[in-house]
Amino acid sequence: MAEMVQASHVLTVATRGKGFTEITRELARWLESIASGNGLLTVFVCHTSASLIIQENADPNVQRDLIDALETLAPEHRPYAHAEEGPDDMPSHIKAMLTAVSLSIPVKDGSMLLGRWQGVFLIEHRASPHQRNIALNFIGHSADA
Repeated sequence: MAEMVQASHVLTVATRGKGFTEITRELARWLESIASGNGLLTVFVCHTSASLIIQENADPNVQRDLIDALETLAPEHRPYAHAEEGPDDMPSHIKAMLTAVSLSIPVKDGSMLLGRWQGVFLIEHRASPHQRNIALNFIGHSADA
């Protein structure tokens, strides 16, 4: 019989500036390292100017179009009251608010139940490269021995 498991980890991801960084493989490796079975993976980005998304991972034009859409919704050239940290800071906070900072992903037999074309991405909203911390938590059953 599989026993209950709860495990936590902080994944650090280096970004190259604005854009998507796929983290699906890193999440899968961590789930494998803890011998996860069936349960729930929570993924949480510990920053206010980056976000998480589950989206298509086959066509990079999807990512380009999504970034363009976010730029339209929160452009850098608009005058913001919060401007002390540069022209990309406040738009980054808005983009993070419009997307997600936390994801809940079901896990079955140690694998995330993602659709065929789905991947998990960190979205960097700032222009400069950053080191982003992503808190991971799995709760569920261990893999049957």
